[in-house]
Amino acid sequence: MMQPFNLIKAKNYEELSQTASEIIIKVLKENPHSLYCFAGGDTPVRTLELLVQAHHEKKINLCEAYYIGLDEWVGLDNSSDGSCISYMKRNLFDPANIPKEQIHFFNAKSKDLEEECNLANEYIKKHGGITLSLLGVGVNGHLGFNEPGTSFESLAHVVDLNEITQKVGEKYFEQDVTISQGITLGIKQILESQYLILEASGETKKEAIKKLLESEITKDWPVTALKLHKNCTVVLDGMLQIDI
Repeated sequence: MMQPFNLIKAKNYEELSQTASEIIIKVLKENPHSLYCFAGGDTPVRTLELLVQAHHEKKINLCEAYYIGLDEWVGLDNSSDGSCISYMKRNLFDPANIPKEQIHFFNAKSKDLEEECNLANEYIKKHGGITLSLLGVGVNGHLGFNEPGTSFESLAHVVDLNEITQKVGEKYFEQDVTISQGITLGIKQILESQYLILEASGETKKEAIKKLLESEITKDWPVTALKLHKNCTVVLDGMLQIDI
């Protein structure tokens, strides 16, 4: 079946990470002052490490670009190791010494989360949209915290997290936390990125990727929205046993 995106089957996780980082580096060289959005989670860790390495080798300058957070657990901030902002600081912002003035993240402890959504929407508009988004995919096919059923026309919004998302999320926290809600950029904003990269690694993502490869576009599996994008690369690693 012809896919509407560039599909790459890497031999292993390292090759997946190298492949994704090379695409991002090329785009960063061509668009050094643009807005970028990078997902958290286990899969992008090595990709971000390779970007930092390229930065230190002077191949790119990550300090020239601007960054917007994809999502955050409602009620958490940088003081929690499992928060998305903490993850990005640990894996990208601090190692590359990126100025905090060039980073916009949801304040998920705000008493006015609707205003946080408005601020994110305005930040994206101000920068002329997102140039590149690096995404992972949830077990249930979510993108960011856009859970099944989310409108493809959505902008930044607060969401009640599915039970599976809450359960999977527990692995990021050493302490007990309540993670029943998330705040996320919308699918519309993700799809309006000039470039999209989706990374998927491991057997737990098999069903979501099979839906992307084989199913019609449906809100029941938000990942299938990527079929609407004209410049999307999907990189799978060898741990994901799918025939393509």
